[in-house]
Amino acid sequence: MIFHPSYLILLPGMALMMWAQFKVQSTYRKYAEIPSSLGMTGAQVAKTILQRMAVDNVTVEPVAGELTDHYDPSAKAVRLSEVVYNSTSLAAAAVAAHECGHVLQDVQGYQPMNWRAALVPAANFGSNLGPLLVIAGLFLGSLGGIFINIGIALFIGVILFHVVTLPVEFDASNRALKLIDQFGILQGEENRGARKVLNAAAFTYVATALYAVLQLVQLLLMSNRD
Repeated sequence: MIFHPSYLILLPGMALMMWAQFKVQSTYRKYAEIPSSLGMTGAQVAKTILQRMAVDNVTVEPVAGELTDHYDPSAKAVRLSEVVYNSTSLAAAAVAAHECGHVLQDVQGYQPMNWRAALVPAANFGSNLGPLLVIAGLFLGSLGGIFINIGIALFIGVILFHVVTLPVEFDASNRALKLIDQFGILQGEENRGARKVLNAAAFTYVATALYAVLQLVQLLLMSNRD
């Protein structure tokens, strides 16, 4: 990997991402220590929401790791990290409800979720290959422009993925907060704690999207050899 002055533009994005990760981890850990008044585990929260919303074809399963919670639409499974699955904390309730928000997006045909799923291969491919093609193009003389243009085009797919991810995640959190309040899963001030957990998590997606934009700007600056 060669050094180019344009790499300096990435430093603010890296700092923002580090702060976002610190914020989500510290917020999660704070509210992971506070049990909900009803004492429902994350698994019970997810199952209750799905049952009340008449979704009977989605399972709730534990998965290894920390903050590995996700909804798998292909398997019709809400997978909660083991801590969330078994915990009765406010953080666990918020995370479980958020994943159920994704389930409802799937059931109701929320279009941005479909767009994001379609962009996953392009994002994975572009994030790895795009920068490499730009750097390679700098050493290939007259042919380099082709490689640079392809690399930048691939990385634009990464940007699109992150842009589409933002409404998907914010919408899932909004659904989650409405559901836990509507069904009385959390009481009074407990809902504020859940909101803080989900807002902190959402900011990590904002930070990642901004960093991806800075990466694109950096690639454009690097490719400008005039």
